[in-house]
Amino acid sequence: MSGDDKVSAVGGTGGGAAGSGISGCGREGAGAVEVGAIGAGAVGAVGAVGAVEERGWREAAESALYGPGGFYRRPEGPAGHFRTSVHASPLFAGAVARLLRETARRLADEGRLEPSGAVSFVDMAAGRGELATGVLAALPDGFPVRAYAVERAERPAGLDPRITWTAAPPPGISGLLFANEWLDNVPVDVAEVDEDGTVRRVLVDEDGTERLGPPVTGADARWLDRWWPLARPGARAEIGRSRDAAWARAAGSVRAGLAVAVDYAHRSGDRPPFGTLTGFRSGREVRPVPDGSCDITAHVALDACALPGGTLTTQREALRALGVSGGRPPLTLAAADPAGYVRALAAAGEAAELTARGGLGDFLWLRQPR
Repeated sequence: MSGDDKVSAVGGTGGGAAGSGISGCGREGAGAVEVGAIGAGAVGAVGAVGAVEERGWREAAESALYGPGGFYRRPEGPAGHFRTSVHASPLFAGAVARLLRETARRLADEGRLEPSGAVSFVDMAAGRGELATGVLAALPDGFPVRAYAVERAERPAGLDPRITWTAAPPPGISGLLFANEWLDNVPVDVAEVDEDGTVRRVLVDEDGTERLGPPVTGADARWLDRWWPLARPGARAEIGRSRDAAWARAAGSVRAGLAVAVDYAHRSGDRPPFGTLTGFRSGREVRPVPDGSCDITAHVALDACALPGGTLTTQREALRALGVSGGRPPLTLAAADPAGYVRALAAAGEAAELTARGGLGDFLWLRQPR
């Protein structure tokens, strides 16, 4: 399929373009998908390109997303290109604020709060600080919290001065570290099975042209054998070791409390046969090109990231446990308080979007108690 072909998004958020080699994800936009030629088309292309710099997708995406002039360095931030749960409704930030308060109560009961009595909230991959801002707004007045926004981009103008802007999570916190749609943007290498059954690293040029490189060996091969075995020619996988390590470092910064990762993800037994690498730009899913013009993302093998004691659940289940429900308000409220009924109805619609099957509700939450 050429880059000019367009197909409708299958299943909306969390859906996929059947047979294209690209799976959809939680980046919501215009509802259309611009699909490029990736996937099985790389089979048989070993060595097809001459003296071109050999880069795998991990190195190429790292430069395209986070290098000078990279996609995530742009002033508009992620919200200028896609919509996450944070942007869908303030109910999401409210639920995270409730989780922070629950964590603070547990730490207080266990005598593990900081000496000041304050609890820390760390927003990983904070974008422009939308979640941290929403959490602070949802907390009761006087709640003792230290808020951090972790992001490589520059601090946005006008951000709440209570939020500390930092390039890395502070070490040894007591509280909640929350990573919403972060791990999908931790760059990964891609592997593909060639015509002879050899699992090879996929190489990519700056224009997105792929070819098969050397066989996958060592720790990457062991990761695939354990978490995402590949067999038939054309099968692809994203090698998640970099994400496992990134999550271990982030969760390790929590001395006491809870670390949570939320993402569009898959588990063993439900891996996509052709991987999920794709791009996003201006609300549209596009062919992934590592030139800084688009987001480059892939679903997360979240079960592989989990450290001992970690548990997985869907966003639908996690948010319902935190009081977010898509239930409609009683009709009696319409007569007693018409304005209140309208507000409750709007909130129910937002909650339904956050918990929808086939959409944001299918995201996975990894909870890592510390």
